[in-house]
Amino acid sequence: MTQINFTLNLEDLKETVMNCGLDSVTKAALVLILNEVMEKERDDYLQAQAYERTNGRIDYRNGYYGRDFMIPIGRLSLRVPRTRNGQFSTSLFEKYQRADQSLVMSMLEMVVNGVSTRNVTKIVEQLCGENVSKSFVSNLTKKLDPVVNEWANRPLGVMYYKYVIVDAMYIKVREHNKVVSKAVYIAIGINEKNKREIIGLSVNHAESKIGWTKFFDYLRSRGFQSPKLIISDAHEGLKGAIKESLIGTSWQRCTVHFKRNIFDHMPKKKSIEAKTMIKRIFDAKDVAKARVLKEEFINSFEDNKAYEKSIKILDEGFDDAIQFMNEPISYHVQLRTTNMLERVNSEIRRRERVIRIFPNTQSAFRLIGAVLMDIEETFDRGERKYLKD
Repeated sequence: MTQINFTLNLEDLKETVMNCGLDSVTKAALVLILNEVMEKERDDYLQAQAYERTNGRIDYRNGYYGRDFMIPIGRLSLRVPRTRNGQFSTSLFEKYQRADQSLVMSMLEMVVNGVSTRNVTKIVEQLCGENVSKSFVSNLTKKLDPVVNEWANRPLGVMYYKYVIVDAMYIKVREHNKVVSKAVYIAIGINEKNKREIIGLSVNHAESKIGWTKFFDYLRSRGFQSPKLIISDAHEGLKGAIKESLIGTSWQRCTVHFKRNIFDHMPKKKSIEAKTMIKRIFDAKDVAKARVLKEEFINSFEDNKAYEKSIKILDEGFDDAIQFMNEPISYHVQLRTTNMLERVNSEIRRRERVIRIFPNTQSAFRLIGAVLMDIEETFDRGERKYLKD
């Protein structure tokens, strides 16, 4: 009789099975193969075949126990060999551990990308034929805690962030059986290599001077140094916190918000020329040219009472809105607004909209932190720089 020997590669087998449609026959065949693999492992461990008498054997067979084994392609019921002394352990589950983890990480990724826990349970059931509860998915996301916490509290003293953009957005959180609004503080730093990093995340009470001061204290506790320039909107509490907490830092008022504020106080009709002149001011290449254009605007409209409020707003906020002009011209477009952070906020909002109300503050920090980590990976990959000289 001809004897056929073959070598089974578990990794190749896993890849093959993962890419095929499993019916009951195929799944049964996989169970037989895996059972045989474990049987062979026990033989090798004992150094003796079944019913073989030898002085070199290590232990004796002691039957089997059943184990349901869940992998991304479904549940397999296996017969796991055991020995009398209990020292034998199959390597099969270690080899397939990554498959279990990939299912877990896939579920986490779905949640982070804004898929509701209810829909995650449906997807897992369709893929694996297994029911998982919403509470299971919710508890699963807690696996993100150590990862997000390590990222959010990493040291900042190893790099100097010369420009920082900050903003806050509001979310809804359930607290003491009530739904309340919480402020999410976010900071993006541009380092000495002209690359971006999300350097700060905090979920706190309403945006205020105290809240922003605590946020800056939290950054400093991680080694953060006062930047050359900080860009933000004109929230009074934020302005006060910057002045007191970031000594020696210039404040750049977001020109998009500033121009919008000026435009809102112009006549709704026949203001095209006035708006064009305002835009030219902030497109200037240096402070001197911007001041000349500002005076031209004021001289052109100071006798028109309809523009009195707009002129006052421009005059009072002008210096804070042109600080970016002290930096290299190639940086101006990126440093004069908070648009980049606004886009990040929009992405958070897109995914947060699915959840609507966070069950607690920690869950909000966990999910938003995971989203920010995901977004940060898309920033300035390779040799690419955000600010180009």
